[in-house]
Amino acid sequence: MKITSLTTYLVPPRWLFVRIDTDEGLSGWGEPVVEGRAHTVAAAVDELADYLIGKDPRHVEDLWSLMYRGGFYRGGPILMSAIAGIDQALWDIKGKDLNVPVHVLLGGPVRSRIRVYSWIGGDRPSDTAKAAVDAVARGFSAVKMNATEELQFVDTYDKVERVLENVQAVRDAVGPNIGLGLDFHGRVHKPMAKVLMRELAPFKLMFIEEPVLSDHLEAIPELAAITPAPIALGERLYSRYDFKRVLATGGVDIIQPDPSHAGGITETRKIAAMAEAYDVALALHCPLGPIALAANLQLDGVCHNAFIQEQSLGIHYNASNDLLDYVSDRSVFAYDDGFVTIPNGPGLGITVNEEYVAERAKVGHRWRNPIWRHADGSVAEW
Repeated sequence: MKITSLTTYLVPPRWLFVRIDTDEGLSGWGEPVVEGRAHTVAAAVDELADYLIGKDPRHVEDLWSLMYRGGFYRGGPILMSAIAGIDQALWDIKGKDLNVPVHVLLGGPVRSRIRVYSWIGGDRPSDTAKAAVDAVARGFSAVKMNATEELQFVDTYDKVERVLENVQAVRDAVGPNIGLGLDFHGRVHKPMAKVLMRELAPFKLMFIEEPVLSDHLEAIPELAAITPAPIALGERLYSRYDFKRVLATGGVDIIQPDPSHAGGITETRKIAAMAEAYDVALALHCPLGPIALAANLQLDGVCHNAFIQEQSLGIHYNASNDLLDYVSDRSVFAYDDGFVTIPNGPGLGITVNEEYVAERAKVGHRWRNPIWRHADGSVAEW
């Protein structure tokens, strides 16, 4: 079997898909994307195609090494995301060729389903509380929300109070036993992170995500000493070498690699195994599309330290298209009692609606994240 072509599809709301075709008629799908840089990643996929055309797609580990080690410069979001989507598609082909799901090829499942959480949001505490109640009514046992608007290095206590009011409203609405993740989103610098984490201690949070940017790993042990909540990060890290520093520094309780950014199924499996050796939990990052989620779930099926899965159904980014629009069988992602079943179909376990993908690719997108500014006019972290 030989690879004959790689085709990318920019589809709304902000996603990039890749299809790898072979001379034996089998095709595999992956999702290589950096949100806001989809065109750049598509160009990287096109460049990597030069290494892959004519190769056997079933030699996944060798092709991964070829894409990573075949270039003098490596790592970073663009290259690793391009490799990630291609890697997902290669695993999809390998599973389809053998008529088994990817998780069987990775050693077989350690679980049949995994807990999922729902994103919630709102401009006022009452709106956020209602979103939490609605999520619980749909069966979710955990939710995640952004903690705050833009914050200066040192900011005012009225912003701190707004965070506390929002979290209190959610806790009052759903009670103490619903998992509540709070995402600082890299918007908070260390001085304000110390203030917020101390004030948030009573709320029994499931985790605090990206209390500071991963650029500031040296601050994590100091922040971890302030809060009883587990600390999570990793969506902006791209390889086992990035995560090596996280685990060696300490203070992180949950890693959140994204299998569409961190080198795909091949690399993320290795990252998860590294974390398990440090007794660190795994909560894969996935605010993306159905192919990415399918790849995530194949990993959740085999990684013992995975405990919860992010998913994007109904997330605020998905205005023009949502998670289920691009798959032929929507039931594969049916959520039941706050869990989703690990897909058991061949390959990634989903069937992509190719006609609809081609139709929406004609529309495409140029999604960019919002640009925020502080009151003084300087650019704020989003």
